[in-house]
Formats: sequence, structure tokens, C-alpha cells
Amino acid sequence: MIEAKNIHRKFDELEVLKGVDLRVDKGEIVSIVGPSGAGKTTLLQILGTLDDPDEGEVLVDGVDLIKLNEKEKAAFRNRKLGFIFQFHQLLPEFTALENVMIPGLMMGADERKTDKKARELLAYLQLSDRLNHKPSELSGGEKQRVAVARALINNPRLILADEPSGSLDSKNKDELHRLLFKLRDEFGLTIIIVTHDKELAALSDRVIEMKDGRVAPPGIEPEFKV
Repeated sequence: MIEAKNIHRKFDELEVLKGVDLRVDKGEIVSIVGPSGAGKTTLLQILGTLDDPDEGEVLVDGVDLIKLNEKEKAAFRNRKLGFIFQFHQLLPEFTALENVMIPGLMMGADERKTDKKARELLAYLQLSDRLNHKPSELSGGEKQRVAVARALINNPRLILADEPSGSLDSKNKDELHRLLFKLRDEFGLTIIIVTHDKELAALSDRVIEMKDGRVAPPGIEPEFKV
């Protein structure tokens, strides 16, 4: 489903990605691990069309992302991808229900149908009693579940998660980890996770280690042990 070849990315004189190759199959949950500054988040942003490589090729679900213009990238991102961030990135002035609906409305979906689906997703995530609460009125775990519902509203094929449990306590972290795998099985998702969490990485189908802007070669004992 995802194939990245020879990805390079440089910021001024700092080369962050130095020829990364990556392949992820449909239905896989893959964790990308490694020390801070290894290039993990930059790679995730390129896979999610939030940044462009200086060199290389990125295919997601058969689409060559490098050939898309900005408008086409935005449409692809909204229809095919779901994002979960460490700090949820909910809009504080909107309720939980409204935050979940926003990507659907941006895509031009019918408002009533989007409202119905958002309510169903929030119910699925056990948040039916929090629909009209704003982010400041939600716990950390509740905010992250709202963010998960928002990521699912447009029926994405791929979920990209950047340190999704990094801001949660142990209980909410465990619940989110179980939820990600449940979502994969029930919604047929492919999920790529950038994480420092060894427990989450250990649950994944595959762990990819990055170091100094490169993917660690197979057969090399990883510094990040799970």
C-alpha cells in the first residue's frame, strides 16, 4: 500500500533524511522508532503529504504523491488519510462533535450525514455523553479519542499517528494502544506509528528503526529493543 524510495529531505544545511526506503503492506501496523532527531516525524509528514521530499518517490495506495499539486494533495489527504497527533490538535472553540465533523464538511459531505456518522463514531468510542463538551472540558484520554474519531470520519485507508499516546497517563495509554489494534481489525486500516513507547512498538506487526536519517539495515541489532 505504501512504498517510499530513496527519500531525501534537507532543511538548510541539515540533511534530515538520507535516502530512506520504506514499504508497508495493506492492513499492517508498523511502528517507526529511534532517537529524537532520527527523521521519524519528517518521514511521517512526507507520507502524509504535509511535506515534500527533496528527492525520491512516494506511492500511497497506488498514487504518486510527488506528482500531485497542492490542491490535489489536500484532497488526497482529506479523503485517504487520517492523522492522530500527540497533543490531539482539537480546535478549542468547537465541541467534540463539531471537531469530528470538520474534515467531513471540508470534503463537502452532507451535513446531516456527517453529523450522524460523527455521533456514531463518538458512541463507538464511548463518548456519547461528551458530544457537546469543548476540549477544555475533556480529559486527556477523551480528547485523544475525539481525535481518533476525527481521523476516521472520512473512511481513510491509512492512519498516520505521531506519538499518539505520548501525552497520556498509563491507563489511557493502554486503552489507546488496544483501540488502535481494534480499529485496524474492524475498519481494515493500515497504521503507521511514530513512537518512543516500547510497549506500543512491541505490539506492532513490524518495527522499523531509524537512526541518523536512515533506516537501520535488517539483521542489525536495534538500539531500541522491544
